[in-house]
Amino acid sequence: MNAPAGTPAPLPGPDHATQEALRARLHALGFDSVRFAAADPAVAPPLSAWLDAGMHADMQWLERGAAKRLDPGLVLSGVRSVIMLGVSYWSEQLPSPPNPKPKTQNGGTAGAGPVWARYALHEDYHDTIKPALVSAGRILEELCGAAPADYRYYVDTGPVLERSWAARAGLGFTGKNAMLISREHGNWLFLASILTRVPFAPDAPVRLKYAEREVGLLCGRCTRCLDACPTQAFAAPGVLDARRCVSYQTIENKGVIPRELRPGIGARIYGCDVCLEVCPWNRFARDGRRLLLSARYDLAALSLAELLALTPESFATVFRRTPIKRLKLAGLLRNACVVAGNIGDVSLLPALVGLAAGHASPLVRAHAVWAVHRLGGGAALAAARAAETDASVCAEYAAES
Repeated sequence: MNAPAGTPAPLPGPDHATQEALRARLHALGFDSVRFAAADPAVAPPLSAWLDAGMHADMQWLERGAAKRLDPGLVLSGVRSVIMLGVSYWSEQLPSPPNPKPKTQNGGTAGAGPVWARYALHEDYHDTIKPALVSAGRILEELCGAAPADYRYYVDTGPVLERSWAARAGLGFTGKNAMLISREHGNWLFLASILTRVPFAPDAPVRLKYAEREVGLLCGRCTRCLDACPTQAFAAPGVLDARRCVSYQTIENKGVIPRELRPGIGARIYGCDVCLEVCPWNRFARDGRRLLLSARYDLAALSLAELLALTPESFATVFRRTPIKRLKLAGLLRNACVVAGNIGDVSLLPALVGLAAGHASPLVRAHAVWAVHRLGGGAALAAARAAETDASVCAEYAAES
């Protein structure tokens, strides 16, 4: 691990009672899991190979921050420990997840509603968990004599390999779906981390007879997650190719969704939980306390017709404080058009024709054209096609010829 000149003198390690008192205090803040890992040596060297293969798509921040992700000493000089924190977002109040192998080729049925990733049915977890991390830092100062400069905290936004550190700390293990799987919480954990110069005694990782395995430690022969992926996004167990992933395409991709992947998106309007839903370890998941979350389960009741009719004003109102706001209206309408083209509900044709012919965003028009043709309404776009000048939209018309 990198240790540049001028590294601060190490802090004394707390005794067992103090460390357990810290664990209890952090748990009381609302974190469902609190585990400790030693910060040295670096973890997850396969990151470089994954980036070299281009599997991060256009998420360039992953490439820019790769050195820091592999060496926490570049994030906080003199770092000795990583405190990994988990917040369960599983709730029995949500309906059971849909069948990951739908009966129709398109991933849905006429009249089906849009499907949201479960985590999205909350206010943005970055915002609701951060105040607890601020409080956690103050507790670290109080109990362990740390100064503000002796720690840094992140909730899924910094150059930290959260899942790898969580596996090292024993919070769970890395599944074949590349997700952290907890024996207590299943696949449903938000992760946050605190890098600190305080040297804590590390917790034991999950270890059974196959201790040499980095992926699938407790998966056995199960391949349900790999088999269920609707777009075949796994290059190997534990290796996700973001370029084919529904979550990447519906959230991180700000441009045109490749035509060959659109049918696999099915009814998924934002994100995808398929490789999480099918995991047998979820049978042990129980409701999280959700002290650091604010549910927005009302979003699950929105119809596709309502989404296709959104305006900038209604979008800002409905999705205020949720992660969906970062997608922006054009991105959500793009996704809604893809879902509409998949579920086969011809009653949506008037709305789709209107978007294809008159929406200001070429991104929306392009996907609306695709959806209209999927639903058999291409003849209604003759005038719009003649007037279209944007190359990406024209390409959609050409592909339907």
